[in-house]
Amino acid sequence: MDAYELLTRNAEEVVTDEEVRDLADEPAGKRAYVGYEPSGVLHLGHLLTANKLIDLQEAGMEVVVLLADVHAYLNGKGTFEEIRDIAEQMKAQFLAYGLDEDNAEFVYGSEFQLDEEYVLDLHALEVGTTMNRAQRAMAEIQGDETAKVSHLVYPLMQTLDIEYLDLDLAVGGLDQRKVHMLAREKLPDLDYEVRPALHTPIVADLTSGEGKMSSSEGITISMEDSTEDVEEKVNSAYCPPTRDPEPDDDGNERENPVLELFEYHVFPRFEEVVVERPEKYGGDLTYEEFESLAEDLESGDLHPADAKGTLASYLDELIAPGREKLRELRD
Repeated sequence: MDAYELLTRNAEEVVTDEEVRDLADEPAGKRAYVGYEPSGVLHLGHLLTANKLIDLQEAGMEVVVLLADVHAYLNGKGTFEEIRDIAEQMKAQFLAYGLDEDNAEFVYGSEFQLDEEYVLDLHALEVGTTMNRAQRAMAEIQGDETAKVSHLVYPLMQTLDIEYLDLDLAVGGLDQRKVHMLAREKLPDLDYEVRPALHTPIVADLTSGEGKMSSSEGITISMEDSTEDVEEKVNSAYCPPTRDPEPDDDGNERENPVLELFEYHVFPRFEEVVVERPEKYGGDLTYEEFESLAEDLESGDLHPADAKGTLASYLDELIAPGREKLRELRD
């Protein structure tokens, strides 16, 4: 797989393709980042972007993980001391998950976001950005919560982070798209260059296939889950024998979250996937690419129950090192 394929694998959106192709021509030493608000135990939402960071490392890029303690403080997540304790736990989990420590830089936002030059640039953005524009950028991340002044500052800081971390590429979930568009719009106002961005997909809710998987509602899989927890959650997942299910009774569109987890989490990390089955049911099935597994599910050659059992096993293998690291940190 060449550098461009690694950079764009499983990306929902590339902004812009031309810029990313230029980056892929000489990726060595180039810097990409994801920002994470320290919020607790890593879950599959964190790990989807972490998979992309691993892809970028494999392509030769340096990755920066922003442990956004100031952002978390602005979002009411605790004192700085509390937030930094959580951030250190998250760093250990990311490394256990598979990020190459020699090619990854972990940065606290407070290391540069409180400096005079940064603060003056932030004030300049505040002067040049309407409240509606800032809130529009934050809307998908903020959710239904009533906007506070700190919420409006939040996306402006994310815009500046791209410059102050000396980045060549910004990475985030699709819910970060509006923030990255704000950065492309506003950075030139401060005589800074725009950077390309990659947006990873949002995995559907496990039990319904609708919306997005949500840790706040307790329906995601995290590094805190035991093997039995993972098996229980996956076995209860919505998994029709198709990648494009029919809408529900209310007309809401649905996805197949089991297939999504295979595509975005399992196949990027394993060279092959083996579905173990007794000989009387056809014996083992081996897949080297996601499309073959999806086609077998749709054709009936792969039963949803077998797909779920296999998914649970591979997800558990992925999170097991992080689970063990959490136990060490808490002992």
